[in-house]
Amino acid sequence: MRAITEQDIRDSFVNCSKGEAKRMSVPRDLAERPWDDLDFLGWRDPGAPDRSCLVTERDGRLVGVALRFPSSQRGFLHRSMCSLCLTTHPGGGVSLMTARKAGAAGREGNSVGLYMCTDLACSLYVRGRKVPESGSRFEESLTLEEQIARTTANLSAFVDKLYA
Repeated sequence: MRAITEQDIRDSFVNCSKGEAKRMSVPRDLAERPWDDLDFLGWRDPGAPDRSCLVTERDGRLVGVALRFPSSQRGFLHRSMCSLCLTTHPGGGVSLMTARKAGAAGREGNSVGLYMCTDLACSLYVRGRKVPESGSRFEESLTLEEQIARTTANLSAFVDKLYA
């Protein structure tokens, strides 16, 4: 992913109002992010424990998505798998992230959801740059490039549902 600015992020949101995008908490460490290792930028909102955001590229332009997830945590013995990167995590390491649809459908309350790593570090897990806490990644016969392609395809399919 290419490096982006705070303004790029605020301008990219497709499923919230401009006012909501303006008030949204944006990461302050954008200059330090490992952009070459990211397929998308994801972060949790420190001011709202049930809110996260992600920004990705779609058809050559940035698409920002405001996400919600339940704040309740599962027991440590319960394991879940991220639908994007196929990393397993214990407890609350994977959450059902829901996003309002873009446009009129979202204003009517329609949403889509996907089980994702709660910390939204899927790109780093796939590349082995981050190790899940007490979780794991399956040993796969796919190459790293194929795993990255699968992760980005899974994300693209989710983002496409915002417009359907």
